Amino acid sequence: MIKNKSTMSNLKKFLGLLVFMVLLSGCKSKETVNARKPNVLWIVAEDLSPFMGCYGDSVNTGHTPVIDKLANDGVLFTRAYATAPVCSASRSALITGVMQTTTGTHNHRSSRTTDGVIVPKELRINLPNGMKTIPELMKDAGYFVFNSGKDDYNFHYDRKALYEVGNEKDYKPGMNGWQGNKAVNYMSVTDGVWSARKDKNQPWFGQVQIMGGKKDAKYVREGEKLADNDVPLPSYFPNIPSQRKAWTEHYNANRGSDVTVEKIVKQLEADGELENTIIFFFSDHGSNSSLRHKQFCYEGGMLVPLMIKGNHPAIQAGTVSDDLVSLLDISATTLAMGGVSLSKYLDGQDLLAKEYKAPKYVVGARDRCDYTIDRIRTVVSKDYRYIRNYFPERPMLQAGYRDNKPIVKDFKKLHEEGKLTSYQEEHWFGTRPTEELYNLKADPEQINNLAAKSKYSSILLEHRKELENWIEKTDDKGQYPEVATQLKATYDMWKDRPRFRDAKVNPEYDQFKKK
Repeated sequence: MIKNKSTMSNLKKFLGLLVFMVLLSGCKSKETVNARKPNVLWIVAEDLSPFMGCYGDSVNTGHTPVIDKLANDGVLFTRAYATAPVCSASRSALITGVMQTTTGTHNHRSSRTTDGVIVPKELRINLPNGMKTIPELMKDAGYFVFNSGKDDYNFHYDRKALYEVGNEKDYKPGMNGWQGNKAVNYMSVTDGVWSARKDKNQPWFGQVQIMGGKKDAKYVREGEKLADNDVPLPSYFPNIPSQRKAWTEHYNANRGSDVTVEKIVKQLEADGELENTIIFFFSDHGSNSSLRHKQFCYEGGMLVPLMIKGNHPAIQAGTVSDDLVSLLDISATTLAMGGVSLSKYLDGQDLLAKEYKAPKYVVGARDRCDYTIDRIRTVVSKDYRYIRNYFPERPMLQAGYRDNKPIVKDFKKLHEEGKLTSYQEEHWFGTRPTEELYNLKADPEQINNLAAKSKYSSILLEHRKELENWIEKTDDKGQYPEVATQLKATYDMWKDRPRFRDAKVNPEYDQFKKK
């Protein structure tokens, strides 16, 4: 019992002050928590393979200094893989954190109509009930959310529900998906991105899209541009000018992307945002310039650059991870950084969590691309890549969106003239093997198919079982034919275009042709 009145009075004052401070702290708790959350930026390069110095590329060593510094200042992942070798399927998985074959968003450019036309109800692909996109979940966690460029998602959504900025006058639906502001090369970096938020203490999550392998070759620094004969050509391509030009263009695209990334990093620094921003740099899939990469399940289409840099206890400068990683892990890691509890339906892991466990396999999938119907599945492990072709009778160079490009025209001309090597002739124009198996260390170009060799039968069986179990466990929607309404919509979008009309397209479209 306290008997001294003076002591009692002082104690009452102290307790009153303590209560006031607690109440004041409670009023500011939300603001304080938000202030402590990091900003998260996805720099998403289109169609970009990791031909960079930080990946040990001999041609571009010393010529991608900004990207190399991002890698050196953070964590570099050497075995990061897209879920699909084409943009809309890959992006549909990335933005939900769930494999596109699980959500039914696996067919490229589905749930689409012609430009400016809202998708009618009968063509809409909706996400499962209870599933939200990563931007929506980050917004629920108190983040300001934006996207500087394309979405290209194969499901129905309202862009305004996903992003608070990027819904200006050029926002319209179409075959290429909802389009917000143009890519960063054609706009001020701060035009409608992080600087647009009213409360500068609010954390933000944003996607800045760069043109990467599609157009960044034009942004190469002065005196740094490679000539067409400066880069060795893989043996699966014929050594002709159009192939050398396309292959070299992608090396230049890596150099040009470095210039674009430099602009973004400098703007973050100028705006005082860099210190509290976690940067993810990656691509949606591999090279657009070269055949056998984009739209196919070899390393060239699936392997992508990935690095994470920023002020986070689990991000230690100079760290290099050789673990197998999926782009779905970016989705989960981003949510964890934003303080969002990870739903059980997510397919990825938080790469920076203490309980993170590297997977033994990563699965990838290719389905219809534009109007070309195909189904390919792949499983990559530490040393091997397994590929399953479900339409082996359809050649690699069946009708496709690149048919009018010199790389395809010249290829077909050499085929007609009998001037291809025996491997090139069989690989590109022959019947594909049902199964392919490659030793990635001994055969990085994936030329020597081991699937039929008895020495590798146990390895083949291991990967085959992994794929079959995955298909059953996830109910891979690619095992079911695409519904007629979606096929008809695809046919209607392409039927009047010469490259579709004049090509020998898949027989699934015959039902829609006029007799």
